[in-house]
Formats: sequence, structure tokens, C-alpha cells
Amino acid sequence: MTKLPQTIREYKTRGDKPQNLRLEQASLSPPRASEVTVKIRAVSLQYRDLLVAHGRYAGATGDLVPCSDGAGEIVAVGADVKRWKVGDRVCPNFALDHVCGDVTEETKATALGGNIDGVLREYINVPAHSIVRIPDHLSFEEASTLPCAALTAYSALMGPRPLKGGDYVLALGTGGVSTFAAQIALASGANVIVTSSSDEKMEVAKKMGVQHRINYKKTPNWDEEVRKITGGRGVDHVIEVGGPNTLQKSSRAVKDSGWVHIIGFVAGGEQGIPVETAVWNAITFRGMLVGSVMQFEDMNRLLAARNIHPVIDKVFAFEHAINAYTYLESQKHVGKVVIQVSKD
Repeated sequence: MTKLPQTIREYKTRGDKPQNLRLEQASLSPPRASEVTVKIRAVSLQYRDLLVAHGRYAGATGDLVPCSDGAGEIVAVGADVKRWKVGDRVCPNFALDHVCGDVTEETKATALGGNIDGVLREYINVPAHSIVRIPDHLSFEEASTLPCAALTAYSALMGPRPLKGGDYVLALGTGGVSTFAAQIALASGANVIVTSSSDEKMEVAKKMGVQHRINYKKTPNWDEEVRKITGGRGVDHVIEVGGPNTLQKSSRAVKDSGWVHIIGFVAGGEQGIPVETAVWNAITFRGMLVGSVMQFEDMNRLLAARNIHPVIDKVFAFEHAINAYTYLESQKHVGKVVIQVSKD
């Protein structure tokens, strides 16, 4: 077994802006009998991390190690751990105790980087039941993008009414979840429509193979354009990350008996779900909260089978984590923003 360091570096936030993240020294204890110690090699950021750093995330503690999405290698295993060994490349699940089934209050309480300390540190001890093997074709930086953004997109599209070939998927924006949704949909034989305010970002989507792209600045009535693209039918699935300010148009872009997967609220606003439209058109509005270890394993099989590589916009050094937060907040990125914690 690898000799573990007694002290490690980790970032802390008090919810007083990303610029006030603190890089501190902390002690590292050996893993308990049912735990493994993971050396974190890379961490990816998401919109939730900005909310935590700004003190706007419900449930986040006052002095917290942030971030939920990390990838690394096992450097120590507890006495009762049989399935895993030193050297295995793994990701902890977003919620450590969400192994299978529905989200519960108990599983939500184990969400990394919000309810409990997260992964923006050099080493972490986690329960052996909470980790998932990294697909062989992915680097640590790529794998770090999987636990939240990729799994949320997968859980949305492969949920109660799984995506099928020939379906239409509308992904709002070109952030992490929407980009993964486009990749998963394309790999499954679906038609994809992506919206963006940037022609440059849409060019990246085109290179990914996205068939239809709408600049919502130039085409403010993008819901009508979606209807034209689908021959008046509407899309089967909407990846809705905008929130109140885009829900109305998403409800008009989705087909009768279609699904609107509500994932975020980056566009803000005050409007709620259009109840009359939902009833009249039999639309299902589904709130999404990432996924389980079992779904994570299912998703990784798809990524490996179709050789899907996450879209990474930029990688920052561990010492420059604050710059990574600033870049994410600028919304200039396409795909994911990653922090490289360790090279060796």
C-alpha cells in the first residue's frame, strides 16, 4: 500500500465569493475499513460550484471544501474493501450514498461540495460503494467531467422514457450538461438542436455533429424555429438549463406528451411552469438531480462503446483554481472547465 501523506492541500470556501477561496493545509487520516483513499488528479467545475462560492446554495456549510466532480486513483483501501485495489482509476459519485434507485433526503445529504466537503483537494477518503471505474479511453481530466454534468444529461435522456433513435433533442446552451446531452443523443441516433448566443460556440457544436443550431440572439423566437425544424411536431426531449426565463418557450418547443428535463436556472427570471400548456399538451416537467452509482456505470458503458470524449474548454493548474472559477463565471466556455490537481 502506498504511504499516505500526513498533510494535504485543499481549498475552502465560506460562501463569500470565488475570489476568496483559500488554499489550506489539512491532515489526512487513513481510510476506514469500508473506505478507499483517492488521490485526486483532476476536478471539473459546474454552475453549482459558483452558487456555493457565492453563498447562494441551500444546504452548503459555512466552511467547506468545494466541488463535486473529481477523478483520480486509489492509493489506499480499507481492511474490508474487496472490489477495489490500489492503482484503480475512479470517480466518486456526486452523492456518495446514492447507489441506486430514487433520490432521497438521506442521499442528498451526502452530496459532495455542498452538503459535505468536496473534491477540490489532493486526497479524499470515500466509501467504497460510492466510486465508479473510469473508462479506459478517458484521461483524468476528461473523467473529472462525468459525475455531475455527464450523469445529469444521461439520467435525463435515459430516464422514465428513454431516448431512442430518430428522436429530437433540444439542448439549451453549450455548457457542460447541454454538451453532454448533445453527445449522448447523437451517439444514440437522435437528432439534436442546440441554442446559443454565440456563432463561435455553435461552430463547436457543428464540429461535434449537431445537426441544427439556433442563435437565440438573432432568432429570439427560437421555439418557433424548433417547430419548423421538426415539421411542426416539436422535440421529444428538452434539456432545460435556463429556468424560469426559458421555460415558456421550452414548453412551446416540446411535442405533445414530450419531456422537459429541468436541470438549471442560469437565465433566472420569475415565471413558473406554464400549467395550462402542460395540461393541454400532456407535457412532463421533470426535475433532475444528477444520478446514482448504477446509472453512472451504465453511462460509462455507453461512453466506452461509442468512444465519447468530453468537451473540455480549458484546464487550469491547482494553484490557479480561482482563475478557473472566474473563467466559468464569464460564460465564455463551451463544455467543461477543469482544474488539474496533480500531474503525477
